[in-house]
Amino acid sequence: MHAANTKGAVGENVGTLRRTLGWTQSKLAHRANVSLSLLTKIEIGDRACTPATAAALASALSVPLPVLYGTPQVNTDSAEQITALRSAIRRYDQPEDMPADAHQLDRDIRNACDLRAHTKYQDLLAVLPDLISRTTAHAHHAQDPEAWMRLIEVYGCAYTLAGRLGHPDLAEVVVARQEWAASRTWLPVGTAVADWGKAGAYQSAGDYAGGMAVVEQAISKMTTGPQAGGDSPASLVALGSLHLRGVVMASRARDARATEDHARYARRLANRLGTADKLIHNLTFGTGNTALHELAAWVELDKPRKAAKMAAEIGDAELPGLTPTRVGHFHIDSARAHLAAGDREAALQSLQRGREIAPEMLRVHPMSRETVRVLLSLHFRSNASLTSLAKWAGIGR
Repeated sequence: MHAANTKGAVGENVGTLRRTLGWTQSKLAHRANVSLSLLTKIEIGDRACTPATAAALASALSVPLPVLYGTPQVNTDSAEQITALRSAIRRYDQPEDMPADAHQLDRDIRNACDLRAHTKYQDLLAVLPDLISRTTAHAHHAQDPEAWMRLIEVYGCAYTLAGRLGHPDLAEVVVARQEWAASRTWLPVGTAVADWGKAGAYQSAGDYAGGMAVVEQAISKMTTGPQAGGDSPASLVALGSLHLRGVVMASRARDARATEDHARYARRLANRLGTADKLIHNLTFGTGNTALHELAAWVELDKPRKAAKMAAEIGDAELPGLTPTRVGHFHIDSARAHLAAGDREAALQSLQRGREIAPEMLRVHPMSRETVRVLLSLHFRSNASLTSLAKWAGIGR
């Protein structure tokens, strides 16, 4: 039934699905509670479709949100590796007989986490199936909390990879595996990391209200009762990351008060960690990442000029401790802010800088691709830099 071109722009996919149903633009706009003018601009490619608007349109069209975003262009040679990854994740309760060498395993896990942080997705995909198998075997053999935490971290790499390469169904399976592994750690931090991923699955599906509920419940578990997380750096990073997930969810749900509440708590926790952000269990948290989430929230809350001003104030030099994946997100959101504020040149510059820092992410991220497409649509005269960027990303007029 879903007839949309899964490799097209969001606007193209929306238009195709709408016409398949025999709906007018007015009917879809009414059902999705968006303005007819906005829908028209999205369909012709003159306005970027924000995550909140995309979620509303997907709900009105009765399709999963990933259908609107489409499948990003990835290396066709990766199909076999994706199959191997699915197999490794599927066999979570069938470990290999021979447990892995713990010291070598630690080195390999650190390497995988580093590849994820530096958005080296193809390199990560090459090593991840075998690493999941070995880490699973080690966890079953050792049966100690730290071994299960290692597995949670490796699953975190798989979650990022599945989402970025356009396999949302696999990402949701990974979330379930994280929850399963967390139940064996008996550690509040392990549960919090899994809950962060679970909320992310709601976010990817456009179910922001459901995701906010997951975040609130996870924060409550971390801060009250006998299983509270404590004040260790790992606990602060986990709790702070949950609040940042809340910032994203609340802003996309257009709940300004909840957005500010989560941002305020995140700032307090970040100040307790010091000046540089920390990366623990594949979660990044600190003053820098908190600022980046606030910037993105202003975009979602339709305050692009405030977001653009914040982006100019932050700059690369003000992001100590942040990995390329987070800096890449900064440039994507900066580009979105500048575009919405009417500064196309600044938007293009942000995308180009993001490409330099996190190329594999910029090539496949739906928001960067949306921004490039809108820039192409709005530029009536040839722009060599934009044309080059679009060709690199596999995007045409």
